Amino acid sequence: MKSRNPKLIIFTGPSGVGKGTILADFFKKVDKKIVYSISNTTRNPRDGEINGMHYFFISKEEFENMIKEGDFLEYACYSGNYYGTNKKFVEEKLKQGKSVLLEIELQGALQVMKKCPDAVTIFIKPPTFQELEKRLRGRHSEDEQTIQKRLLIAQEELKNADKFHYVIENKVVNDAVCELIEIYNKETA
Repeated sequence: MKSRNPKLIIFTGPSGVGKGTILADFFKKVDKKIVYSISNTTRNPRDGEINGMHYFFISKEEFENMIKEGDFLEYACYSGNYYGTNKKFVEEKLKQGKSVLLEIELQGALQVMKKCPDAVTIFIKPPTFQELEKRLRGRHSEDEQTIQKRLLIAQEELKNADKFHYVIENKVVNDAVCELIEIYNKETA
């Protein structure tokens, strides 16, 4: 198998757009020369989420200590919770010749884009704002106040799509996955 050119890939989009669904299918279909960067977060796990697989769930105090130590490539506070990417993990995987995919919030994506201008940047958007709202409500994981807050944030996030190299519309999940695979193959060739 031909070796790949390791890349840092930034993958973002509004909450509820289907990032996790797309990535679950993507990672089943691509080679093992790309790894998913597991973020740290201070939010509570949702049903079915496993510590160390979906996120590293840590306390606010632990997170703030990591900020002081400079352990994050990026971090952001989103909907009252911290999220951050462990810098050492990303650097080690790239040195090993593996691409690293960061699934991060927009604030963090913009931070990494400044620090790592060679990163491949991908923004996932919904087919319509109404569909995004339907998906958020369909998760049944948050109260109305949280949903309204996420929708307000999403409106602002969608205005930033043009700052990314690629924009994928998640109308049909399989089509979005195929588009992501094409981008990955092109960028790491």
